[in-house]
Amino acid sequence: MKYWKKLSVKEQDQCITDALKQNIDFKQKITLGIPASSLDPYVFPDHAGFLKDAPLLRCYVQNPNHIGCHTLGESELFFKGTQKIERDVIDILATDILGAGVHSCDGYIAAGGTEANIQAIWIYRNYFIKEYNATHNQIAILCSEDTHYSIAKASNLQNISLYQVQVNEDDRKLVPEKLELTIKQAINDDINFFIVVSNMGTTMFGSVDDTEVYTTLLTKYNKPFKLHVDGAFGGFIYPISCPENTSNFTNPHVSSITLDAHKMLQAPYGTGIFIVRKDMMQYVYTEEAQYVNGMDITLSGSRSGTNAVAVWMILTTYGPYGWLEKINKLLYRTDWCCKELDKQGILYYRHPKMNIITIKAEGISKAIAEEFGLVPDTHSREPNWYKIVVMDHVELHHLTQLITRLKSDKGMVA
Repeated sequence: MKYWKKLSVKEQDQCITDALKQNIDFKQKITLGIPASSLDPYVFPDHAGFLKDAPLLRCYVQNPNHIGCHTLGESELFFKGTQKIERDVIDILATDILGAGVHSCDGYIAAGGTEANIQAIWIYRNYFIKEYNATHNQIAILCSEDTHYSIAKASNLQNISLYQVQVNEDDRKLVPEKLELTIKQAINDDINFFIVVSNMGTTMFGSVDDTEVYTTLLTKYNKPFKLHVDGAFGGFIYPISCPENTSNFTNPHVSSITLDAHKMLQAPYGTGIFIVRKDMMQYVYTEEAQYVNGMDITLSGSRSGTNAVAVWMILTTYGPYGWLEKINKLLYRTDWCCKELDKQGILYYRHPKMNIITIKAEGISKAIAEEFGLVPDTHSREPNWYKIVVMDHVELHHLTQLITRLKSDKGMVA
């Protein structure tokens, strides 16, 4: 590991304290031109005693604005201390977790995986328009039917077509024959440029796409493409549980990756992450933002620097080995539950390196699913699947209670 280190609470506190000292202090320095300030001190007093021992809350109170992308060019100097922490986070994720070369990527803390996915589509749409003189109706998104709904949003917002590929019912793998038919249909529809979204842990199943299935066929048909990996769920578990994977920057076809810190990392909600290879962010420069130092280059514009500090704190609290232990604990619980379901002959899908178990609806009653908070694949009709996500709060005794109820209900499932 080059950047990912475990730090003590004292070391973290000192780093954050030093960073905040480099940020603007609105009380100490005359600053007349920024439409920003610390949190309202009448509502959120900055002299509360507990803040001394709560560096993250001190960040919230000082309210750093991380507009722009701080891994390239200039940024607003008013918040340079916490911007450095955000750059450290991108280095840890890109290099130590996702296999990128040193300083070979740009990235930023987004408002969530949805924003990060839309950012990727935005970049590649503009890339094809600028570099290939493509029109909107010549560009399409290509993904599996299990892909997150944010990709449909991106298609709608950016006025480009969406082609979804059927997967196998039982193992959730892409069907190469179906993919080839879909590509042929797109070509017949005058699509010449493809934005591929490959899943690293789908929301419903935790399934992981084989990127080579996409790249082999698109290369066969000699069609330009950019490949984005949606690791919004799996990004903080799959690279750890399956370090030899190719859904990362060691794969030359992968151009960008999305992660969600507010899922597996348990950061505050509104904490997604977008990481992309160098020389790609330039395609979404908003040159109209002349009053922003470095100009804006992100979908969200102004964003909280505190969320970047929260991600940094979590990563440096665990360190790489502590995080590995946590992931293995969750996988052990998932393995245990799967073995118990096997004993009862209940059908489910589970990727062996992920912590999601998706049970076929005929194997569990709706009453039990609701009692234990299992999530259905649809709320608009009778579900086909219910999922269990083994997060940190899902302990073995909770899973034991579910298994006991399933045993007692055996033979009575409608």
